Amino acid sequence: MSSTAPALSGPAPELIYKRRIRPIQMARELWHARPLISALTEREFRARYKQTKMGYAWAFFTPLIMMVVLAVFFGRAANVQAGGFPYAVFLYVGMLPWTFFQNSLNKGGVSIISNMSLVNKVYCPREVFPLSAIAGAVIDLGIAATILVGLFAGYRVMPEAESVWVPVLMLIQVAFTIGVTVLLSALVVYLRDLRQVLPMILQFAIFAVPVMVGLDDLVAKSWQPVASALNPMAPVIDGYRRTILFGEPPRLGLLAIASVSSLVYLIGGYLVFKKLETGFADVA
Repeated sequence: MSSTAPALSGPAPELIYKRRIRPIQMARELWHARPLISALTEREFRARYKQTKMGYAWAFFTPLIMMVVLAVFFGRAANVQAGGFPYAVFLYVGMLPWTFFQNSLNKGGVSIISNMSLVNKVYCPREVFPLSAIAGAVIDLGIAATILVGLFAGYRVMPEAESVWVPVLMLIQVAFTIGVTVLLSALVVYLRDLRQVLPMILQFAIFAVPVMVGLDDLVAKSWQPVASALNPMAPVIDGYRRTILFGEPPRLGLLAIASVSSLVYLIGGYLVFKKLETGFADVA
């Protein structure tokens, strides 16, 4: 009898678990999970400002202080051209969509590992956690948007008729935000170092989008299609300014590239999330 043990060649093929993606079933489960998303959004929003002196007012003052600091530095020290508009208005129109994207990734990226007690005990579509974080960012966006109304009134600036493009721009932005957020929320479970690195990346990423300056001042025209494919937020922010302030339609070529890219991010990010979610509980 040989004492040599047979070499292990791995588990039998029938023991290997393969996740099948069923879009209709996933959409149905997510639709029925709407009350859970609402409950998680409300819980996170209340907990964020609980036991603070200013409470929900922080959702108003945080972007206001950020806008004032950036306006003083870039509007005066850097002498940024704002197309004839007050720089504070020019800046804040770009800040609003970026702040929404940044808040979504900051909170949504860690939403799974922050709710591991629920992930391990309650069955639900796991994407409800990053989606509730995005919903919370929408509430912050609505509060912060009141500052823009005040800027319009203070500087006597009115949104142009081309603002009808705003829902289209928002749709592209939300698709891109959901795709990146759900992807990051899954990756952070397996790569915990991302939790520490992500806020730092987002702090510096503001210089890679046309928030403080216009798109033409940030990226050469020959590279703008590439930039739009890699980062759809660039043409989206540019589109907000062109439609709301300048009364011009968005750059349709760049917007088409951003639309396709956002759809790729959305579908790709969601599929990767569903493939990885089966191991969340084991990794935790």
